[in-house]
Amino acid sequence: MSFRKERLLKYKRPESIRKELLYDDKSVEDIRSLFLEVLHGGVSGFCFSIYEDGQKPGTQISEAQVRRRMQILKPYTNSVRSFSCIEGNELVPKIAKEFGMKTLVGAWLGTDEQKNLQEIENLIQLAKDGYVDYAAVGNEVLYRKDLTENQLLDIIKHVKKEIPDVPVGYVDAYYEFVQRPAITEACDVIFCNCYPFWEGTSFNDSFEHIQEMYHQALMAGNGKKVIITETGWPSQGQALEGAQPSNLNAIKYFINTNLWAIDENIEVFYFASFDESWKVGPEGDVGAHWGIWDKSEKLKFVDGHI
Repeated sequence: MSFRKERLLKYKRPESIRKELLYDDKSVEDIRSLFLEVLHGGVSGFCFSIYEDGQKPGTQISEAQVRRRMQILKPYTNSVRSFSCIEGNELVPKIAKEFGMKTLVGAWLGTDEQKNLQEIENLIQLAKDGYVDYAAVGNEVLYRKDLTENQLLDIIKHVKKEIPDVPVGYVDAYYEFVQRPAITEACDVIFCNCYPFWEGTSFNDSFEHIQEMYHQALMAGNGKKVIITETGWPSQGQALEGAQPSNLNAIKYFINTNLWAIDENIEVFYFASFDESWKVGPEGDVGAHWGIWDKSEKLKFVDGHI
């Protein structure tokens, strides 16, 4: 997840669209109760936040840590998304399968060729061993400019050849699939990240905005399945243009997104499951506050003030 100055278009809320979920007549307790109802009713999927306080990418993660967090998530979802296949991240899909969950397994690609090779080899092996329902080759690689489009295409084609029975795709912002038709064509399924917050959209317009993002990816896919691999709203941190982090906005965004996903039968991996302190570095103070559970694995928005 990254702040994006570029976007396909500057969102403007169409005047003809009516907000479907209104909160003017609801008390804080009503909203809190609805949040719990949606959560306990079952969420399409969660992005698995693997790092505890003091950890970051590069830290070797234990099986016990992954298992503990998976046990927390299991009552609320049947699907998890992982981001890497090394340094303990490869345990996520294995343990998820023990819990009877579906998996979207990612190979993290960057500028280190040796690590890229290890990530891809591990992803392929996990898929061959039956731990992968969807395989994601890279996450926002093109946005970061870590690889060229042709380099990424070669890797996608290689993975598809090795695991022909597993749907393979690439994760990036919704508009990348509009702007890069060769990548879209190479993917079996479109994995798009949709963040109204990172485009400076106010909460009041965020519900319509995520729908617009999704439908742009859907049109670009020309009939291919589209999965929202990340979306969410931070509970604390600095505002971005009209996008204001707050507990109340975060809880309402969670409700809106998940009810819409149920109504429209859209697969969504909500970002994120747990707060991760290390994200303060790359994303500023707001980066550490995207979880539904806090960094101590306590469910947020339930106790205290919203």
